[in-house]
Amino acid sequence: MRIGDAAAAAGMTPRALRYYEQQGLVTARRTPAGHRVYDAEDIRRLRVVRELREAGLTVGDVRAFAHLLRTMPPEGVPALIPKDPGAERCAAAEAVARRRLADLDDRIERLSELRARLAARLGEPVDGPGAAPPPEAPAATA
Repeated sequence: MRIGDAAAAAGMTPRALRYYEQQGLVTARRTPAGHRVYDAEDIRRLRVVRELREAGLTVGDVRAFAHLLRTMPPEGVPALIPKDPGAERCAAAEAVARRRLADLDDRIERLSELRARLAARLGEPVDGPGAAPPPEAPAATA
């Protein structure tokens, strides 16, 4: 299947598909005329990449364990840490995901601090959206 159809089947744009190809996450075959051609395995792999990206991993994160993408089940990305104690764990994918999770936590903390500083300067609640409004001053009596 050609790039437009493959991208649609994988739930992405042709531009994203080309980018993932440039990053080494999928390899297209070429027709004699030079057109990219993708098969069902490529589509499955691209869907896995899309799922991992939607879960918060970067392209670099996915590239770190790209060699494992072919082992992912066709029904989607499994839990990185299976609940079944006898299930096989993938240490490489787990390590990358844990690093990304720690990075996201750090970024959230920094953004929360920035938000609190800006909110304080605006006289807004520092606790964030949905925080209780500050208590009103008692009305002056004459």
